[in-house]
Amino acid sequence: MFYLAAAVSDFYVPVSEMPEHKIQSSRGPLQITMKMVPKMLSPLVKDWAPKAFIISFKLETDPSIVIDRARNALEVYRHQVVVANSLESRHSSVVILTKDSETKILLSEEEVEKGIDIEEKIVSDLQSRHTAFIHDN
Repeated sequence: MFYLAAAVSDFYVPVSEMPEHKIQSSRGPLQITMKMVPKMLSPLVKDWAPKAFIISFKLETDPSIVIDRARNALEVYRHQVVVANSLESRHSSVVILTKDSETKILLSEEEVEKGIDIEEKIVSDLQSRHTAFIHDN
């Protein structure tokens, strides 16, 4: 099983292009050119671990697009599971998607008050899916 963490950003500034000292505002407006973070999911699924149970994450700031983006990731990368959530509700609500299903995982108000972490429910669900995957393959 590969349980992949969500990317903090799809872009970065290479160390070689970072200034050594504070950027001076007296030089006028700042323009930043960022590079794209390399996509690692495709080689993981196709080349490095083609028989593995692979879980990726899809976090969006716009809740209206997160499910479509997660479904697209499943189609493009052909892995087993995407855990999808939106930034504003990521600690209390996720949707676990496979090619055949969508499962909502929610924390109740009582669970939030007790300090239960949604990751406990995510891991429990994924553990069951992984066990089924092993038995089916």
